[in-house]
Amino acid sequence: MKTITTPLTEEIIADLQTGDEVLLTGVIYTARDAAHRRIVEALDRGESAPIDLKGQIIYYVGPTPPRPGEVIGSAGPTTAYRMDPFTPQLLDQGVKAAIGKGGRSKEVRDALVSHKAVYFGAIGGSGALLSESIKKVDVVAYEDLGPEAIRRLEVENFPVIVVNDIYGNDLLEQGRAEWRRDV
Repeated sequence: MKTITTPLTEEIIADLQTGDEVLLTGVIYTARDAAHRRIVEALDRGESAPIDLKGQIIYYVGPTPPRPGEVIGSAGPTTAYRMDPFTPQLLDQGVKAAIGKGGRSKEVRDALVSHKAVYFGAIGGSGALLSESIKKVDVVAYEDLGPEAIRRLEVENFPVIVVNDIYGNDLLEQGRAEWRRDV
């Protein structure tokens, strides 16, 4: 188990390998489909993103409203391939990691390698447990998007697994190869 404090550095990223279990502490940002679309449209118009993307981790999540006394509701990962059309452009802007569930397209996997960025997997269906690692939440952009607004999360020991590293390895492909049977 590796413990990492954000922001990510090139040295930290270079040390991560597919299959590593990681506990993240520090700041991560949330963004899903609608927020990604707005960011990319702004960039295409020559405008800046609403947050500084350099060195950031983007968590694909649309959290539920918090119960009284909680900072956030259930915060489980969204299926990552839905962000694939936007991910290479965000990596161009300096994003260093994403957190979601499921696999990524070849284009995104290649972009992760060329930008020296990683993709972390979080366990789907564990949103209530993951929310316990989130200590503070602030909406920082696109509040009109409700659950899909961009949020700044302060996390402590947020559990993830390296699915794609900077060396082109893919945990899901490795798993399929390991369990593939010749028929």
